[in-house]
Formats: sequence, C-alpha cells, structure tokens
Amino acid sequence: MAKKSKANRIQVILECTEHKNSGLPGTSRYITTKNRKNTSARIELKKYNPILRRYTVHKEIK
Repeated sequence: MAKKSKANRIQVILECTEHKNSGLPGTSRYITTKNRKNTSARIELKKYNPILRRYTVHKEIK
C-alpha cells in the first residue's frame, strides 16, 4: 500500500473570541490541523475555555 502525502494538511491555531474581548489576562488557544484543499476558509470550532469554564467559539488566527 502506498504512503499518502500530508502536503495538504497544515497546522492552525485556534483562539477564543470571547476571552479576547473580555479583557481577562491570559489566552485560550488550541493547535489543530486542517486540510487546505478541502477547507480553504478560516475555521471556527466550539472548544472548552478553562479560564471562563465553558464552551466558547474559537477562530483560526494567522
């Protein structure tokens, strides 16, 4: 079986939007991968924010 290339998968950083706007110290960030070929737009996921202690929307930065 041939080995598949991982050239289309890139690492992205997700940052909490609610925490950023709240003015509290610190940041909630996650690192994940996405397929550049299938998902060219920036991604938004609901992830857990340990500082706010709830699930919030995290958007891709950079």
